[in-house]
Amino acid sequence: MSPEISIAQELNIQLKQVQTTIQLLDEGATIPFIARYRKEMTGSLDEVQIVTIRDRMQQLRDLDKRKEAVLKSILEQEKLTPDLEAQIRATATMSALEDLYLPYKPKRKTRASIAREKGLLPLAEILFAQDVRNLQTRAEAFIDSEKGVDSIDQALAGARDIVAEIINEDPEVRTIARRMLEKKGKFVCQVIAGKEASAQKYRDYFDWTELIKDAPSHRILAMRRGEKEELLSLGITVDESEVLPQIEKKYITSVGEAADQLRLAIQDSYKRLLKPSMENEMRVSTRQQADEEAIKVFAENVRQLLLAAPLGAVSLIAIDPGFRTGCKTVVLNEQGSLLENTAIFPHNGAGGEAEAKKTIIHLVDKYHVGAIAIGNGTAGRETETFIRNLSLTIPIVMVNESGASIYSASEVAREEFPEQDITVRGAVSIGRRLMDPLAELVKIDPKSIGVGQYQHDVDQNKLQSALDDTVISCVNAVGVELNTASKQILAYVSGLGPALAQQIVNYRRENGPFTSRKELKKVPRLGAKAFEQSAAFLRIRDAKYPLDASAVHPERYALVEMMAKDLSASVQELLRDDQLRKQIDPKRYVSSEVGLPTLHDILAELAKPGLDPRDQFEQFSFTEGVNSVKDLRVGMRLPGIVTNITNFGAFVDIGVHQDGMVHLSQLANRYVQDPREVVKVQQKVEVTVIEVDEQRNRISLSMKNDDAQPRKRQDRVDRPTDKSAKHTNKQNKKQQHAGGDMATKLAQLASKFKS
Repeated sequence: MSPEISIAQELNIQLKQVQTTIQLLDEGATIPFIARYRKEMTGSLDEVQIVTIRDRMQQLRDLDKRKEAVLKSILEQEKLTPDLEAQIRATATMSALEDLYLPYKPKRKTRASIAREKGLLPLAEILFAQDVRNLQTRAEAFIDSEKGVDSIDQALAGARDIVAEIINEDPEVRTIARRMLEKKGKFVCQVIAGKEASAQKYRDYFDWTELIKDAPSHRILAMRRGEKEELLSLGITVDESEVLPQIEKKYITSVGEAADQLRLAIQDSYKRLLKPSMENEMRVSTRQQADEEAIKVFAENVRQLLLAAPLGAVSLIAIDPGFRTGCKTVVLNEQGSLLENTAIFPHNGAGGEAEAKKTIIHLVDKYHVGAIAIGNGTAGRETETFIRNLSLTIPIVMVNESGASIYSASEVAREEFPEQDITVRGAVSIGRRLMDPLAELVKIDPKSIGVGQYQHDVDQNKLQSALDDTVISCVNAVGVELNTASKQILAYVSGLGPALAQQIVNYRRENGPFTSRKELKKVPRLGAKAFEQSAAFLRIRDAKYPLDASAVHPERYALVEMMAKDLSASVQELLRDDQLRKQIDPKRYVSSEVGLPTLHDILAELAKPGLDPRDQFEQFSFTEGVNSVKDLRVGMRLPGIVTNITNFGAFVDIGVHQDGMVHLSQLANRYVQDPREVVKVQQKVEVTVIEVDEQRNRISLSMKNDDAQPRKRQDRVDRPTDKSAKHTNKQNKKQQHAGGDMATKLAQLASKFKS
């Protein structure tokens, strides 16, 4: 069966859809481009389906490469038969392929190979046959002191070694053992003796047993991390009574001495060869599955964070708060350019507070500031209180500063602000995050944003690939303003990359703003293919030709012009007049290249050209007077913002410099299997404090809307929660929040940006 047919069957889609998608990918088309502008060719497959096809095709191609290598190896050994070749070519998984190859795989010297060298293979065949009555006599014939066989027992032991290896290499036996381990195998985890104190964060796993098939990814990764830190011992086991009888049934066909020896060989094969091999394989496969799930969680969290609502193009003050060293304060214009920077000391006594008040009011008036952004790190809530007490009539917003320090020390920041120190760069990043989270966060490695689950424990190459896919998807879903975009965000545009992004910036610097998409063709090294892939994702606000500000692809401009001509109108009138657009019958414009899916997309875009798909910015404020863990009381009902989502629950910022944990069982009054059914990153929520552990700085929260009494820990946690993840999440600081009674002002600012 061809890889394309396999994928079509697995995804329950047509073969032609798979073939066309693979062809487009092989030709260099990007996933966002295929999903948006090649719907007729793929049957309207979405990005998730296209990514699945791409990744599955790569797996099958890797499998085919491995098959060819295996066939070549066996052929060189002159052991390849037509039947074996057919079996190898028909394998559907890597494990099945390796099972077939195992008997022919070059090995170091083994007990079985030594026994073969001693001439004991015929005796092993006798054991398999089980038709000899006087086994001792037959075995005596193989005694040969020169070969190192000095007794009957040694002869039988060597024969058993050969039998054990043959059984271990039997694909059917390996399948039996693998399936049994998958079905009834268990993780067995224990604390290493003497390390109880240092392993307290793993105390739920000090004596833990769980079926492998039931273990969620976060528990697997937690136990593996504890094992890596040499605090826990982690084993995989299955009851031998579940496996051995099935193997014996396959081989033992009689009773007698030979059958008894064969039974001993089976037991040795399982304990010494098969069981360790299967356990190692299971460790690898469960690790891969856990990695995939954790990466999926991380990527989805990053997507939600990148697509958070932007405040928009507003002049603002951004503050990176601090106590002793003061609060670095910068002013940015509507485009995010640095206008002025200074430092204020509102927490250094009355004199410092008075001077800080004077400075802020002066900057607000001088630059007509429309909002103030405050980082949510050390002194964040205290600085927010100081600013709110100034009674300004502009939004005051707490902004997640996670990763800002990484940006401020990066080459990107040094290139943008070569004359400024890292504190100024960090404050600028905080302000720009409020204006447009996507445009600013793409400058930081997504792994540094802090919304992952065991991100440092998973396969880093796979993680990077998934996060790159996510950033590319988000950037192209929103679209990029060609004349103001940084080279960092341009690099994620479909068909571009870092080199062409730099060329666009260089061209813009030398020739001024782009006046049309067509002008992109003048950019050095930006060829026809790159233009095709990127043009529709690059927008020119207030362009002379109106479609250059939309998501309509230039290859469909003529089609839109035809629609306008048929209505005796201009394209501009078509964009402006809803009644004109309602007169368009999309079926009239169906052709061999353009179908109804694309036509419906075009009409939707004409109705709202260049619409930002992100939510509108909303006001938010924490509860006044609740600034630290010490201010919390069980039963308090507080507003918060979801900062991170894991498989075992969600972390929520309630404004106390430490995120609280809403366990899976506390997310709703109903059963919740996946936290993403209920919450998303940046979502505003109401939570109830159900437990406060000041000593360990941990907060347990509930989103249930009943009035039940706070539950004891053992009542609300039916499975171990991931304490390590909670500990790591201390650095998962808060997301952006709006404060003050300024809903109207925020709506106006957001509306201005959207338009």
